[in-house]
Amino acid sequence: MNILGPDTLVFGVDDVAACKQCLKDYGLVEVAASDTHGVFEALDGTSVVVRHDSDPALPPPIGKSPNIRAVIYGVKDRATLAQIKAELSKDRDVREDADGSIHAVDDIGLAVGFQVSVRRPYEAPAVPVNVPGRPAQRPVNQVAADPDAALPVPRSLSHVVLFVPDVAVAERFYVERLGFRVSDRFTGTGPFLRPAGCADHHTLFLIQAPAFMKGINHFTFHMGSVHELLRAGAAFAAKGYKSFWGPGRHIYGSNWFWYFNSPLGGTLEYDADMDTHDDSWTPRECTAAEDTSQVFLFSLREPWFPSGGNH
Repeated sequence: MNILGPDTLVFGVDDVAACKQCLKDYGLVEVAASDTHGVFEALDGTSVVVRHDSDPALPPPIGKSPNIRAVIYGVKDRATLAQIKAELSKDRDVREDADGSIHAVDDIGLAVGFQVSVRRPYEAPAVPVNVPGRPAQRPVNQVAADPDAALPVPRSLSHVVLFVPDVAVAERFYVERLGFRVSDRFTGTGPFLRPAGCADHHTLFLIQAPAFMKGINHFTFHMGSVHELLRAGAAFAAKGYKSFWGPGRHIYGSNWFWYFNSPLGGTLEYDADMDTHDDSWTPRECTAAEDTSQVFLFSLREPWFPSGGNH
């Protein structure tokens, strides 16, 4: 099944105003809003939707609010939608909307939707890096660090991480029914998964957890580079958002990361430079721990400059 990855994450929240402000401060572009909802896009059109948790337009909750209510996946074409509808209709209700999108519920009770992907081309400059011994990528007299440059906008919805009460059941649904591949696995914790139409190391990570925790762990958007991740993260922290983990670099996926607390029910991450894999890749497995989760980790500190006897 040619599923490309998540197009939209839908949240039910108790403080719509705080969530809308958080997503704007994170760097997403507000494209629709009212007192009870907001829609926020990355450069490629992937998005986050927040609605008040009492909104009847939301699917039923799977856990306490605030929390994720639905994941809408983008697919390659209408033939893929027909394939998914035929598969899921074997044992559950599948609703088809007027726009051709289809909607069902996965095996942990989370609403899942599928649509021809909204992902669109966009213009955003790369951040060229000069490496000794290689031709310079950045032209002579062009500076890389410009404090007056506009803050970077997240480029694309990267992945979502869910707490699930039975990780084996959840994994079987995405692998056996929707054709996701396991990239790597944390023993006793859960699998990193990617759909067939995406080479990213993972777009979904499932974590075994008690039933009362069911729902969002975190989600993240791809930034264009480490420079963009650090600049956006520093600006986010300066607005008062508390750093939860990072900046650092993961081992599984190799992506740079920086997580922050958020009012959406889980943490909100920036990521950059994720590994890609094809079907020849052999999944790795280990126990999740400090030395298997990151190759290095930094901690945020207040702005500082050496003075006096410091060298």
